[in-house]
Amino acid sequence: MDRATAFGDELIRIHEHLRETLDDLRDELDAGAVRGATRRSLQEHCVGFCAAITAHHTAEDRFAFPRLAAQYPELAPVLAELEHDHQLVAGVLRGVDDLVSRLGEGDDPRLVRSGLDGLSAVLESHFRWEERRIVAALNSMTPPAGTALEMFVTSTAGLD
Repeated sequence: MDRATAFGDELIRIHEHLRETLDDLRDELDAGAVRGATRRSLQEHCVGFCAAITAHHTAEDRFAFPRLAAQYPELAPVLAELEHDHQLVAGVLRGVDDLVSRLGEGDDPRLVRSGLDGLSAVLESHFRWEERRIVAALNSMTPPAGTALEMFVTSTAGLD
């Protein structure tokens, strides 16, 4: 597949990786990772995941969406809605981060699980809508300078 048709596919690949990472976080919590070193590991994974989502959305807002808008002006309302979604997701991420940072001995991990489930629902809805609305345009756009990773990720933290 040449670079001109890869951007939408790359977006889906990144979304899949983020979905899998969130599933891993929930599995880690379900396995009882709330004591000692495992609690710290869960907190580190949550911080890394939040950083990866933030980097992904920041790159979309700064690089991918302006390039899409330049080639497909009719997508401007969709891109504006996606940017608004990114702000909503950021708020949910802050709430999850707060829950995880307070998780300790004796705390109820169900609160964190509920937060992760809510985050998962919000992200899934956002990812699916974004994929339906812009993947075809991404796959057909004239390739800009740079790579798909530069368009969708401002940092590779959490995407390794």
